[in-house]
Amino acid sequence: MTAIDQDGPKPDDVERARKRFFRLGKQQADGMTPFTGLLDPEARATIEPILSKYAAPGMCNPADHEPRTTGTPTQEQIDTDDRTATQRNHDALVAIGRSVLSSGELGQQNGLPVTVIVSTTLQDLESGTGSGVTGGGSLLPMPDLIRMASHAHHYLAVFDKHTNEALYLGRTKRLASVGQRIVLHARDRGCTKPGCTVPGYGAQVHHMTGWAKNGLTDVDDVTLACGGDNRLAENGWTVELLDGVVQWIPPPELDVGQARVNYLHHPERLLVSPDG
Repeated sequence: MTAIDQDGPKPDDVERARKRFFRLGKQQADGMTPFTGLLDPEARATIEPILSKYAAPGMCNPADHEPRTTGTPTQEQIDTDDRTATQRNHDALVAIGRSVLSSGELGQQNGLPVTVIVSTTLQDLESGTGSGVTGGGSLLPMPDLIRMASHAHHYLAVFDKHTNEALYLGRTKRLASVGQRIVLHARDRGCTKPGCTVPGYGAQVHHMTGWAKNGLTDVDDVTLACGGDNRLAENGWTVELLDGVVQWIPPPELDVGQARVNYLHHPERLLVSPDG
C-alpha cells in the first residue's frame, strides 16, 4: 500500500484541525518562556500580513525611545535596527498583544477587564529590583514591570510588604468589586485549594463563610478558587483566612492529614522565615 500511494492519504480538514495547537512552556530561571505550536492554514494566512507590517525593520523596536507602531519607520529607525528577523517577529507579537489589550474590546473575565494584572511590594518597586507576579502566575522583572506600568489599561497592585489595605462592602453587594479582585490577585495569586495550579486569571471569587450563610463581601471573607474547587468548598469543606493565609480544611471523613495551604502560588513562603 505504501508503494502504491507514496504521497499518503489526501489532506483531511478534520485531521488538520485536530493537529493545530499553541502551547506556552514553563518559565525558565532567566524569565524566558519557550513555546511550541502548529498553525493551520488560516492562522498562518492571518499572521503573515501582520508580521509583514509590524516585524519590518524599524517597526516596534523596543530599543527606540518612541517605538514605531503605526505609519512608516524613518530611515534612521531602519538603519539603526540591529534585530534579527526572528527578534522582530517576537517584538511584533508583543505590540499586537498590547494593542489588543488596550483596545478595550476583550470584555471581562471573572469580574475584571481582560488585561495584565501584576502585584508587587512597595519596597521592590522603590528599589527597582525583584519581580512582580502576574495574574497568570508568571514572574515579571521589575524593570519590565515599571516599563509596562507606563502604558494604559494595566492594573498594578502595590502593597506594603507587611500589610494589605482591606476593602469592605458588607452585604451591599454579592459580587466582589474590581478593587477587591485586584487585592485577591495580590494576596492569593491563584486558586487557594492545596495542590491546585489554576492561576488568578482562571479563578473565581469564593465567599469563605458562604453567601447563603450571611457571608460578607469583604476582602478578608473572600478568596480565589477555580470553578471546580469553588463548588467543592460549598460541600463540607471549611475555608478560612488565618494570618493572611487561606487554609482549606476538609470534612472529618475526608481528613487524612493533607495540606491545608496551597504553596504553589507562593513558593517564597517556604524559603523565608516569618519575620523575614
